[in-house]
Amino acid sequence: MREQRRGRRIAMPLAERDLFLRSERTCRVATVGGDGSPHVAPLWFVWDGYALWLNSIVHSQRWVDLMREPRVAVVVDAGDGYGDLRGVEIRGAVAPVAEVPRTARPDEQVAEPERLFGQKYSGGTFVADGRHAWLRLVPEKIVSWDFRKMAGAMPARL
Repeated sequence: MREQRRGRRIAMPLAERDLFLRSERTCRVATVGGDGSPHVAPLWFVWDGYALWLNSIVHSQRWVDLMREPRVAVVVDAGDGYGDLRGVEIRGAVAPVAEVPRTARPDEQVAEPERLFGQKYSGGTFVADGRHAWLRLVPEKIVSWDFRKMAGAMPARL
């Protein structure tokens, strides 16, 4: 994985970045359409400390785009005012994992993301609906920022 070269002064340390990715609920997934146009959509996700797991509807534009071109950029961000902005951008290629679409049949390949997903979004239990499938994004590059680390940053709210 390529290391962040710019903005290291405001980059999140590894433990802080992992906590941020585990606690935030929505990411924005950027794909490239067949005609070269960008497509950005919000999606729920889980982070296992190594990979970002996306649970996507298999008949969505996002899924179609990613099956044709698996390179993706994902942004998870938070903050209302300039001085509160923080986030993580992850780039890499996704790969489907387990059956497509996902059913309730147990599969060790996705046991951990399903456990994390159930805890994060549905009170402890992951429910496969036969419409979604798992995509794993192992980062090729991660960039993070936390404007709260800047001395003399602009006020939290403008």
